[in-house]
Amino acid sequence: MDTGRAIVVIPTYDEADNIERTIDGLLAAVPTVNVLVVDDDSPDGTGALVDALAAADPRIRTLHRATRDGLGHAYLAGFHRALDDGFDTIVEMDADGSHPAAALPAILEALREHDLVIGSRWVRGGAVANWPRRREWLSRAANTYARILLGLPVRDSTAGYRAFRASTLRAIDLDGVVSRGYCFQIDMTRRVVEAGQSVAEVPITFVDRVAGRSKMSGAIVVEAMLRVTGWGLRRLFAPARRR
Repeated sequence: MDTGRAIVVIPTYDEADNIERTIDGLLAAVPTVNVLVVDDDSPDGTGALVDALAAADPRIRTLHRATRDGLGHAYLAGFHRALDDGFDTIVEMDADGSHPAAALPAILEALREHDLVIGSRWVRGGAVANWPRRREWLSRAANTYARILLGLPVRDSTAGYRAFRASTLRAIDLDGVVSRGYCFQIDMTRRVVEAGQSVAEVPITFVDRVAGRSKMSGAIVVEAMLRVTGWGLRRLFAPARRR
């Protein structure tokens, strides 16, 4: 099935050192895609920088948000804009260069046969580079925990490099998604699976950022743990209640 018009949604907060290089690499890899940068009023001028890029290239768009209320809400704002603008494929991608633009053609190709395709670090052929051992351990542990507790047929449910069909996003309750941090990715994965949609993983090499600061924090980890545990308990005990 044709993936149609595609747009890459990139949330930003203080990514002026990375965003232009990321967009350039993306458009070089897949010249036909559009880019929507969702900027949360970055103090470093990221939004203004993207506005200048957009003025020179019609494939680039900016969505300015006045508040910084989490990665999940930024992505949801981008999804709604992309759906309203009639795009057929919506891609998630980080601004910091950690997601290889060169992998996007393979991700889009896999989307011809699936409803959600994840650029995965933890399938055969996937890898991470320049990542602290602690971060790798944390990611592997979080993915194993989510996979077991939620019954997900996915090795990298926390991955932020992924492509959805527009019809897939319309089939799930986006307005019911309240996850703010990185557990947003797990939340979206489980909703797609629960809706009976198909998921595939394409191996990528994730490269740690070389500029700017990571947005990972203890609060993000705690939110993910609490939400995944809650979803898992509901999944385990819901059948008993129905009986």
